[in-house]
Amino acid sequence: MKSTLIIALLLLLVFILIALGLGESDLSIASLMSEDDAVSRMILTEVRMPRVLLSVLVGAGVATSGALIQGLFRNPLADPALIGVSGGAALFASLYIVLGPEVGLLGFGLALSAFIGSLLATWLVILIGDRGGRISGMLLAGIAVNAVSLSGVGILSLLATDQQLRSVTFWALGSFNHADWQSVLISLFMLPALLRILFLARRLDIMTLGDLEAGHLGIEVPKLRLEAILLAALITGIAVSLCGVIAFVGLIVPHLVRMASHARHEIVLPGSMVVGGMLVLLADTVSRQLFSPSQIPVGIVTALIGGPFFIYLIVKKDSGDRL
Repeated sequence: MKSTLIIALLLLLVFILIALGLGESDLSIASLMSEDDAVSRMILTEVRMPRVLLSVLVGAGVATSGALIQGLFRNPLADPALIGVSGGAALFASLYIVLGPEVGLLGFGLALSAFIGSLLATWLVILIGDRGGRISGMLLAGIAVNAVSLSGVGILSLLATDQQLRSVTFWALGSFNHADWQSVLISLFMLPALLRILFLARRLDIMTLGDLEAGHLGIEVPKLRLEAILLAALITGIAVSLCGVIAFVGLIVPHLVRMASHARHEIVLPGSMVVGGMLVLLADTVSRQLFSPSQIPVGIVTALIGGPFFIYLIVKKDSGDRL
């Protein structure tokens, strides 16, 4: 299994090098080494490198959060959207875009407004869903908060001008157009949370037995549940605030890792981290190149890439089971 992770890491490095070389301007080693070609070096260091690094970090964070939420809820269809983070971020970002000057959100900025929305949505989910002490209550609360948030986005879309509507739509589907080194530095705050998630692998394996059995084996289930939700909310909130909502990654990537390797979280969590970064980087590269110089939202590309591959793996696995 470790050899598979090493191969995945090497593939990710190859994808990074390819993505750095692709774009409207052709960059060669000779042009980068030339003292007279400052433009090429500026394109590489100020435009492409931040975008590539941010896409890898965001993909790794969202995919790992998806694996964490699926393990916590023991639900293969769960993803970070089920705890309301994405919906809350989308609602407050839409508020900033459409009503920012009127309601005084302009001073917060788009990213901070989205992050505040993600934290408030998570707080509501914990407040409402934790009353009964059952994980199903928190799951239902997350679905409700997310649905209400997305309804709010729909209402704001009706109030938006054409330009505002375009911004809301493009942001809600994910974009790395505004990636810079400041965004990369902010995304690094996800790393301590990602490292902590890796240390939860054994406890998540035990959680698959059920809350009662996990409690008998020494797991403090309420404490683990709260910690896992806060970690997923922190990572997803940062990711969404920087580049918008990139759907499908948190759902599909953990499945791909399980089908390709093993269901143990000590494999699924780091595997999701690497494959998630790879998938989002590939999706962003395709979004830049497909209709260049125009770009399509990254979320559309992740669905187009991941959906058919996911169906293929399901069909292949079902065929093997019948044999």
